[in-house]
Order: sequence, then C-alpha cells, then structure tokens
Amino acid sequence: MKRPFRFGAVIRDADSAAAWAAKARRLEDSGFDVLLVPDHLVGPRFAPIAALTAAACATTRLRVGTMVFANDFRHPAVLAKEAATLDLLSDGRLELGLGTGWMARDYESAGLPLDPPGARITRLAEAIHVLKGLWQGGPFSFGGEHYTIGGLEQLPLPVQRPHPPLVLGGGGPRMLRLAAREADVVNLTMRVRADGSGPDTADGGPEAFRRKVDIVRDAAGSRFDAIELGTSVLRIGLGRKPEAWSAANPSAQAGTPQVLAGELTAVCDALHRWRDDLGLSYYVLHNEADLDAFTPVVNRLAGV
Repeated sequence: MKRPFRFGAVIRDADSAAAWAAKARRLEDSGFDVLLVPDHLVGPRFAPIAALTAAACATTRLRVGTMVFANDFRHPAVLAKEAATLDLLSDGRLELGLGTGWMARDYESAGLPLDPPGARITRLAEAIHVLKGLWQGGPFSFGGEHYTIGGLEQLPLPVQRPHPPLVLGGGGPRMLRLAAREADVVNLTMRVRADGSGPDTADGGPEAFRRKVDIVRDAAGSRFDAIELGTSVLRIGLGRKPEAWSAANPSAQAGTPQVLAGELTAVCDALHRWRDDLGLSYYVLHNEADLDAFTPVVNRLAGV
C-alpha cells in the first residue's frame, strides 16, 4: 500500500512577524504539509518554539515541526512540556523532529562540550524514553546514565495521542537503527562527521542511500510498514543540469532523491520511482531559495 506524498519546507527566518506569517500562509496555500525550522545556536535562524507557535497561529491546516531539535540543547523534561503546549495551541499539528545535535560551531560558540557520536546517540535514546513517558500522562520516573526523572507529572498532555509524530533523521547505522525502533518518520540523510564539521561526502550516492533503507527495514522488523520514510531535497534544478547548481558539491548525492534535476515531469516521475522502489513518500525542501522551483512539484503530487 503506497503512502500519499507529503511535502515540507525548512524556513529559517523572516524580517517581521507579518513576513513570517506570510511565509507560513504561502506554504499552506501552495499545498505543502509542514513548515519546519532548524535548531542551531549560530546563524540567522529563528528559535523553534516561538517560530512554530507563530506559524501555527497564522495558519489552519499547515503542520509545524522541527528539522530537528538538538537534544543536547535542552533537557527532555523541558522539551516535553514545550512540545505538549505547542501541540495543544496548534490544535494537534506538531511534528517533533529530534536529533543529537551535531554542528561543531554551535557547541564551540556556546561553550558546550561536543561528545563523541556514541555518547550523543545514547543520550538521545534516553531522551526519547523520557519524552514518551511524560506524554503518557500520570507520574513518570526514569533512571538512566544521562537523565533521572522522579515521579514527574506534566500537564497539558499533547492533543495527538499517544504523542505527536516523532521524526528522527539519520545517516549512520546506529542512528538509523534508533530511528527504526522509535520514530514515526525517518528522514534519511548523509552521515555527519564525528567532529561536527559537516556531512561525510564519502557516505553519498545511490548505493549508500539504498543501504540506509535496508538498515531501517532490518531494525524496524514488523513495524517497518508503519514508518513514513522521507528525505531532504538539498537542491532542485528544474531545467538545469546538476553541474549548473551553485550549492557546494551536490554531486555527492547525485542519483538520490536529495538531488532532483530535469523538468517538472521528470522530477515527478523520479519521485514516483523512489516511492515504488524504496517507499519514500515524504520530501522536505531544505533551501528556501528553491521554493519557486519546488512548488509545482508539490502542486502536482501532494496527497497523491
């Protein structure tokens, strides 16, 4: 059974409240399903909670979410409370994307320690357990290596039950296996370098991308069919050849659904093939500058 196509877009900031609301309404009117914000401490980006609340208030259908909250920046008990409140105030439109945190500049600039990937993933796994436990309702306790919760009960609870959809992104095997066990949506990415300097381009290309789906399928077992698979569209070049792109070295992901070339019909046909072949049905535009190029794809395929 094929899932209908869904589309999101990462929107980072705006010049005013009115401009931010207009961006959200543009996505809604164009057929996008989700407005997403990133979570970094450096650079021109809005803080997620306030931005998502404003976007939800400016729209009626559009879902709001993160791509993705950095677990290292906030305690899961704090995030559970914030997320539940946002889910209520948005009338159940929150999609909570969560990751370890990875970008070295965030950590260096804020004076935070950047632990090795294994420690960050272990901490994230505990945080997910805390989030889901607190969203169940009633007193919740947990004792782990990184977090200790003692009979904490939080209200409000999320409108969506048992909790808002949990989105986990990943490129490395350990992160993908965690996502397969815990996530409602898995966003497939390139593996990030351990030092937080950026994506590992050695992990790029069609075969590496297919292996990620295999890892998720094997780790998910019987729950695989319940997982929505997606990825981020890094560049779309309607009518342009890949070498014409200005983004830094997009060739690492040529031949994957993260890099889309050709005219509108060719791009739509490619997304159909990826859905038929690997089950990918959720596509997130990563670069707002490509919104005009990507919107016709959304117009043609959203909900199909």
